[in-house]
This record gives sequence, structure tokens and C-alpha cells, in this order.
Amino acid sequence: MAGSHRSALSASTAGDPTGRAAVAAVWRIESARIVGALARYTGDFALAEDLAQEALAEALVTWPRDGVPDNPAGWLLTVGRRRAIDAFRRRSALDAKYATLAHGLGEGGATSGGGPAEADDVPWDPDQIDDDVLALMFISCHPVLSREARVALTLRVVGGLTSDEIAKACLVPTATAQARITRAKKTLGAAGVPFEVPTAEERAARLNSVLNVIYLIFTEGSTASSGDDLIRFDLAGEAQRLARVLSRLVPDQPEVFGLLALLELTAARFPARTRPDGEPVLLDQQDRRRWDRAAIRRGRAALARAEKVGRGLGAYGLQAAIAECHAVAPSVEETNWERIVLLYEALGRLAPSPVVDLNRAVAVSMAGGPAAALPIVDGLAGSDALANSYLLPSVRGELLSRLGRADEARVELARAVELCGNERERAVLERKLDDLTTSG
Repeated sequence: MAGSHRSALSASTAGDPTGRAAVAAVWRIESARIVGALARYTGDFALAEDLAQEALAEALVTWPRDGVPDNPAGWLLTVGRRRAIDAFRRRSALDAKYATLAHGLGEGGATSGGGPAEADDVPWDPDQIDDDVLALMFISCHPVLSREARVALTLRVVGGLTSDEIAKACLVPTATAQARITRAKKTLGAAGVPFEVPTAEERAARLNSVLNVIYLIFTEGSTASSGDDLIRFDLAGEAQRLARVLSRLVPDQPEVFGLLALLELTAARFPARTRPDGEPVLLDQQDRRRWDRAAIRRGRAALARAEKVGRGLGAYGLQAAIAECHAVAPSVEETNWERIVLLYEALGRLAPSPVVDLNRAVAVSMAGGPAAALPIVDGLAGSDALANSYLLPSVRGELLSRLGRADEARVELARAVELCGNERERAVLERKLDDLTTSG
């Protein structure tokens, strides 16, 4: 293992005499390419994922006993390939395919029983990102799958997360996460989805599905929908990693860089969004000196790349441009709210949604006062578009409070408290409600 991958492995395995940390580190770094390579060899996506898991299980037994091999990723791939040969051997109807796979493997390396393998017959460049990972991304986010299945499968085969980690990420029992993954693989098999990078036309049509899954993962990590923590750094970090990988795989797509910019610029504020005890810190109270300046530079560079590659910003690029306005402003008061309003108007035309309208109302209130924003919010309240979201009554309560309509504001904030699923955010809303009651 070379370069940054070897460094990452060394850092992850320091002080681990059992070798299990080495298995976990290699799997997290290389799992997508291992599954992708096995899928290409076997032509069977579901089988490839199962074979990779079998190789992982074998490593958990062998490496602590015999030591970590010189080429850990190659070891896993060789074991997976030989397990594939065993599987094809058991399928008499696929003898020809078995012979094709067996050709060129020779007699050395891992045994079907999973003994130590040096994998000298497997060329492996850990610093190369190839089409296998790109194919995995597009298959995991295939339109035939439900949104929940896409998220679970992407976290599994591209992110390398375990079933327990996926269950935690999706806020479901482990059995449910496993069932989603199993159904997703069966659905892909039944639909006859081939393991291949889509054509340029298909890729353009399906890219939005991939971007949407990464965005959903980051959104849940950035502001958890429930639980005790405001930010789920593991999920947000995984989404950022996936976006970076995708930007290297398809460097000619502006919305890929738009999404990457949005994630980097949003994550840059994470250090200041919570206090040491986990309590949320609102934007106007954040210490901007704690914002991650390196992430801001990366985000602005990605946004510039999106503008250079494309002809105008897409939906993710526009959101990134809004995040950039916050990132470069010295304070809330000095933020270019007029530009943010214009960007939200453009976003509303390109990708209309009630959440975009609500965010535009907040920007309008900062640029022109609460009276200018309240009609927008009232219109949303009358449409029932966000009837089950705490965001609408929270914003409406804030506007009413600023307008001196305390009784109405208390009703809205109480409704927001009732609807909010995240313990940390609910505590902030309860404090606002208490302050309003006390001042009244």
C-alpha cells in the first residue's frame, strides 16, 4: 500500500496488537474498489458484495493470527476472487465462466479456505481511482431503487460502512438496514442492471440521483433529524468524502463541484455551531474565528471550478454561492443579504420547493425587515406544504416576535417545539419560548 493510503493505515492501526484495526482501516479505504473489481470480474453486483464481505470476514480471522500482509487490499481481492471461483465451480452451468476466471490466476496466492495470500498476481495501484468506483456509485444510486435503499446501499458498497453503522446512520434497527441492502441487491438483479459505467447520455440523466444521495447523507449529518446530537460528524464526513471521490471521477460535471463546494462551505462552520457540551450556537452568536478556513478555501475553489466548467450554476452551485456569502462575511450584519435573496430567487426558479421559499423569507427578513418576509411565510403556512416541519412555525414565531406580536409568536414557537425531533434544537426553541413568555 502506497502514499496516503499507507499513512492512513498506519495511523488507524497504531497500538492495535490484534490486527482488527488494520482490517477496518483497509476496508474503509479500499472497499469500494474491491467490490467494484469483483463485480467486474464476476459480472454480478450482488455476488461481488457478498464475496467482499466473505473476504473481510476471513481477514478478521487471519490477519490477527498471521499478521497484516504486505498488500492488504490485494489480499482481500485475491480471496474474494478465489471465493468467486469456488462459487462458479459449484454452479455446473457456469463451468465456462469459471474457466475464464481461473485462467491467469495460477496456483499461488490464497486458497479457497482463505489462507494467507500475497496477491502477487493482482495488480493494485491504491492511488488510482478507476471506473469501478464510478460504476458502483451509479449502480448504488440507480433509479429503480427507493431513496432509502439508495442511501443504505451507497453507504455499504461505496462508503464501506457496516450494517450496524448504516442502521445508526439511517436511524433504523440493524435488521431493517440489512433488509434494505438485501432488497436493493435483489432489485438490481431482477432489473438486470449491468455492472458498467453508464454511457455519457445515461450518466447525465442519472448523475442527479447520485448527487441527491450524497446530499441527503450530508443533510442528515449536518443537522440530525432526531437524537441527542445536532451534528453527526461521521455522516457528514462520509458525504464529503464521497463528493470528493465523485469530483475526481467526473471532473467535467459542474454540479458535482457545486455539491462539493456546498458541503465544504457548510462543514466549515461546524466547529462554531456547537458549544463543548453540544449545545447549538445560532449563526449570529457564532465565533467566526473558529470557522475552518481551509474548508472555506476548498469550497470556494470548488465553486469557482463549477462556474468555470458549467454555463451558470445549478441548484447545488447556487446553494454553495449562498454558503459562500456567509463564509466571507465578517458578521451577520455585514452579510450581503441582498445577494442571498437574489440567489434564493434563482434557486426557487431552478428547483422550486417550500424549503427554498422559507429560506428566502429568512433572507428577506434580514435584508428588508420582518414585515417584508411575513407574507411569504404566511403563504407557506396556508398551503400546508410544511405542515409537519418545525422549521415553518419556528421562522414564523421569530418574525412575529420581532414585530412585537408576542402572543402569536408564542403559539408558533410552541408548535415548533412540538414538531422538533432533535433534542438539541428543541432545547433552543424552548429557551426562545421561555424568554418570550418571561418578557411578555
